[in-house]
Amino acid sequence: MRLIKEKTNIDFLGSTRRKFALALSAVLVIASLVSLATRGLEFGIDFTGGILLEVGYGESADLVKIRGDLTSAGYAGAQVQRFGAEEVVLVRLPPQEGDVDQIRARLQQVLHAGDQSIVLRRVEFVSPQVGSELAESGALALVFALMLIFIYVMIRFQWKFSAGAVTALAHDAIVTVGFFSIFGLPFDLTVVAAVLAVIGYSLNDTVVAFDRIRENFFSLRGMTATESMNISINEMLARTIITGVTTLLVLAALLFLGGESIAPFSIALIVGIVVGTYSSIYTASATALALNVNAQDLIEPIKDASLHDDLP
Repeated sequence: MRLIKEKTNIDFLGSTRRKFALALSAVLVIASLVSLATRGLEFGIDFTGGILLEVGYGESADLVKIRGDLTSAGYAGAQVQRFGAEEVVLVRLPPQEGDVDQIRARLQQVLHAGDQSIVLRRVEFVSPQVGSELAESGALALVFALMLIFIYVMIRFQWKFSAGAVTALAHDAIVTVGFFSIFGLPFDLTVVAAVLAVIGYSLNDTVVAFDRIRENFFSLRGMTATESMNISINEMLARTIITGVTTLLVLAALLFLGGESIAPFSIALIVGIVVGTYSSIYTASATALALNVNAQDLIEPIKDASLHDDLP
């Protein structure tokens, strides 16, 4: 047996902690699903349809005044936020009745009312039907991603590890989306992209941990699967913490300095990385343990040479 020199000796997968972690995961998933079923999501214009305008001003834009001008003109529910620079504003409006050209001309008149120097850089009209198709495509993208990941992990490791990985990734996606539902945060295509990125990040973390677990299954003979997994997770703990913290620092800077336009994207990644790091330690490994994974599952069957005795 090789000498073990892990820096920590935390019993991550002990019976009590494992049950507590699974109970916490169950509560988070159930709360997310209940919120999604009852409250739903605050879909952005990408899904609901509507009008998107990008407006450039000669100086720092007064968001309060812009909202007031739009409300006074009858455009209730307008979302106004800065788009990168202080002089650039993004305006989102719900679907409007009437001719497209008339709506565009009317909005130009309203926005020019207090400042003739503004430039209408972009006007986009998204129909509700297109938004519905995007929502369906986003959901299908998540489903196909999980299916392909299951196949990949099963080929690289074994189906019990694959089940653990997919369970953890589904857990991450549901909790991240549920977070947006519970707190009523805007949900658009950038958030869908962030959820897919979270799946990739969490999968990488899980595969690295599984790779170390597989290695220790064979090198630490005589130990139970739980003991071997605990040693593997402790050996990977420093790497997991450093990767997670450095990524979160970048995302925090993006959240506070990147402006409102990318705030939902940043929040989704922050929540997803925190949840994904937790699930790669507990959910993925605990699921594999619940399926009684052991070193024998990773040994390739030896072909019987006698089957080939009759061959010339």
